[in-house]
Amino acid sequence: MAGEGKKSKPKSNEEIFNGFQVLRAEQRHMANKLSEMEVELHEHKVVIETLKNVNGDRKCFRMVGGVLCEKTVKDVLPALITNNVQINKFIDNLNEQLTKKGQEVNEYKEKFNIKIRGQEDHALNAPNVESEHKTRTGNVLVANPM
Repeated sequence: MAGEGKKSKPKSNEEIFNGFQVLRAEQRHMANKLSEMEVELHEHKVVIETLKNVNGDRKCFRMVGGVLCEKTVKDVLPALITNNVQINKFIDNLNEQLTKKGQEVNEYKEKFNIKIRGQEDHALNAPNVESEHKTRTGNVLVANPM
């Protein structure tokens, strides 16, 4: 199957662009999911720290699948700690996947010589821009009152 791709005709610019867009969309989706899970982890940590200082027989409420359940702190706290550990593992796994996806995007860019407008141009001109800013410090913008 891998050999079939090499024998076929070269990809058109549109196919290359679409492939790149798909890779970038996957990367963005992973980054969004990672951000969402980090917020979830923070919320779990706040709740765990709060419940550690509460009597274990005290009544508390937990949202499970959109349903609010009444339980005791001693029932909820171990489940929250377990969830916290699982979320940490998931975040670590997602970080690895995001790194691999970033490498895949970079390899795709190099393979098909893709340049993003403004990114490379800006990086090449950065030293010149700094020197221009140093020499043009005397400019002043004045508003004309009417």
